[in-house]
Amino acid sequence: MTIHWCGTGLSAIPGLRKLLEFNNEVCVWNRTPARAFEAVGDLTDWIEPFDLSTLREAVSPGDVVVSMLPGNWHVPLAELCVAERAHFVSSSYISPEMQALDASAKAAGVCLVNEVGLDPGIDHLMAHWLMADMRRGGHDRPGAEYEFLSYCGGVPSTPNAFRYKFSWSPLGVLRALMSPSRSIRDYSVLDIARPWDAVTRYDAPLPQPESFEVYPNRDSLPFIETYGFEEGWNIRQFVRGTLRLGGWTDAWTDVFAEIEALDGTEESEARLKALSDRLWAENAYAPDEPDRVVLCVSLKVSQDGVPSYHKTYALDAIGDTRGSAMARLVSQTVALAVQSAEAREIAPGVSAAPNDPRLVERWLAATDVQAQYMAVVDHLA
Repeated sequence: MTIHWCGTGLSAIPGLRKLLEFNNEVCVWNRTPARAFEAVGDLTDWIEPFDLSTLREAVSPGDVVVSMLPGNWHVPLAELCVAERAHFVSSSYISPEMQALDASAKAAGVCLVNEVGLDPGIDHLMAHWLMADMRRGGHDRPGAEYEFLSYCGGVPSTPNAFRYKFSWSPLGVLRALMSPSRSIRDYSVLDIARPWDAVTRYDAPLPQPESFEVYPNRDSLPFIETYGFEEGWNIRQFVRGTLRLGGWTDAWTDVFAEIEALDGTEESEARLKALSDRLWAENAYAPDEPDRVVLCVSLKVSQDGVPSYHKTYALDAIGDTRGSAMARLVSQTVALAVQSAEAREIAPGVSAAPNDPRLVERWLAATDVQAQYMAVVDHLA
């Protein structure tokens, strides 16, 4: 059984090195093999130039294909896996095109595992843990009111005036700011076209309490069912969002104005690219500069206005000699998914990070090793 790891970008290396260090049969595929040799050549010389046709010839039934490539490659690689009866792993969100492969993956007896990075990924594990813990305590009673918050962000470990730094091209961050979001606030669906119009304050329960700015990201509503909230539950808040350092909104005012002025034309695309290049030149991480990741997932249940359950699963990680915090948390979780796929611990079909209690506990324990701080905070204790 061979692991075919495709892509050796910045967020891929720690997890890939972990698999190689455990002497797994790993073939590394990269568009530029020389870059892969720079990253993992001390551990392996089984590095191939990435090509879909060549990969197809190399994949055998029972193998695992990992896509750390841009998102447009995930579905073609998943389709290859179904055809060759191999498993697939990616850290990205499940697209409609990926979900459409569910029946054929089940028929082939293979798992197509997605959303196993940081966010999405570790946040899912924390949500599943909290929901199971809440149910064990018997807090899911008739008439209860539920509040769910999940905020994640990569932030500078040493704050700068811009209140943010980039590990790679800012285009992804800028495009995300151009995307609408849906969440639940005060019992109603909240539709937001511009994230900066929904920024609120969040006090993270870290060892040294710290306030951040947060805003809803993407569409939170499908995750109500994913996390096991039942139909008819009284949900006051449900939001999955992005976390930024305090002062971020003010520091980015000019960026927001430039984004608002874009109209979708080729000229606007050029202006967006120019803005990205400028932000990269002014606010990129320096070589070996440590980054920071903060993730907090909170579940609160109240009965007649009185909280009966309120816990937050909190994580704070800093980049170190093992790699950047973002890269460690994303790729190490991907490596865990590869091992679980190999062991057939994940059912055939399209799925996200597992809710199986055994895997949730094991994966969270492995995540704890990657963080400077990771704990469940009981706000009612």
